[in-house]
Amino acid sequence: MKILIVKLSAIGDVIHTLPSLNAIRKNYPDAHITWLIEEVASSLVVGHEALDRVIISKRTQWIKKILGPSCLNNIKEAYQFIKELRDTEYDLIIDFQGLLKSAVLIALARGKRKIGFDKGMEHMEHSYIFLNERISPVNMDNHALLRNLMLINALGIKSKEIEYKIPVSDHTRKFIDSILERHGIKSYGLLVAINPVAKWETKLWDNRKFALLADRLIEKYNASVIFTGSQSDKSTIKNIISFMSKKAVNLAGKTTLKTLAALYEKTRFVISTDTGPMHMAAAVGTPVIALFGPTAPWRTGPFGSEHKILRSELNCSPCFKRQCSTIDCMKQISVEQVLDAANSILS
Repeated sequence: MKILIVKLSAIGDVIHTLPSLNAIRKNYPDAHITWLIEEVASSLVVGHEALDRVIISKRTQWIKKILGPSCLNNIKEAYQFIKELRDTEYDLIIDFQGLLKSAVLIALARGKRKIGFDKGMEHMEHSYIFLNERISPVNMDNHALLRNLMLINALGIKSKEIEYKIPVSDHTRKFIDSILERHGIKSYGLLVAINPVAKWETKLWDNRKFALLADRLIEKYNASVIFTGSQSDKSTIKNIISFMSKKAVNLAGKTTLKTLAALYEKTRFVISTDTGPMHMAAAVGTPVIALFGPTAPWRTGPFGSEHKILRSELNCSPCFKRQCSTIDCMKQISVEQVLDAANSILS
């Protein structure tokens, strides 16, 4: 049997699909399984033990450079990508994305059964039009990870446990050890990671609160505090550290997804806004203290009972808005609440 999994992005969404991948592999141990994914999140699945092949779309890059000097090369790359997508006739194509961008690729792919949720799910963009088997929609208030499992359960694929198996090598773990050593961090001490930045303005917590929080963790627990994020987060984290009286490490832009996973394996807990690295920490088994405002943790929070969710419980939350005049839902989360959650985990 040949199976194609379609989940293009984003980091958290891809992580939430890994348990379904592992369940599919257990149900079809001899199948040839391919994952179609976009470039940014691709390292999460490249080298995964449950996969035979990964097809990578560089859609974002192609769109950005469509009118630039490398236009011809982009067209050639896109053509080769489509050839690769169509070089196999799959027995089963599963659309875990449910968006127009995935539906177009599913339409291009060759498959006998093209399966996904039917209309009625939020943000679907009519993706069901391109499917020849449609599964009845499920309640969006189910966690995203569970919605994926519900999709494959409808196909007769059962799962008794939640497994991610993010492919982190010993070489990657040793590399993270060397980075920590260069910053004077001992592996036997209390290591805490803070991931403060998110793409939505409404998901952000105050920089001065993050600074005070980090100082308090260092003072109270003698913790080594590491800030993580992408290259674009570097200046924000630099600003946070400028408000601190103690020393912290800024690793923004210095980790790949796999080295970030290796780092989070070593931390006692991770403090994060609602963003991809939050799910990375949960996937490697590290407790998360998650700060939630405009979004719903029961839908997209860190999966598992060991995590601490902090939210202000305002009537307007969750609103799922990217802009807000007050952002009170995040402002009302206090430093003391986060410290109490940290103490609960440590005790």
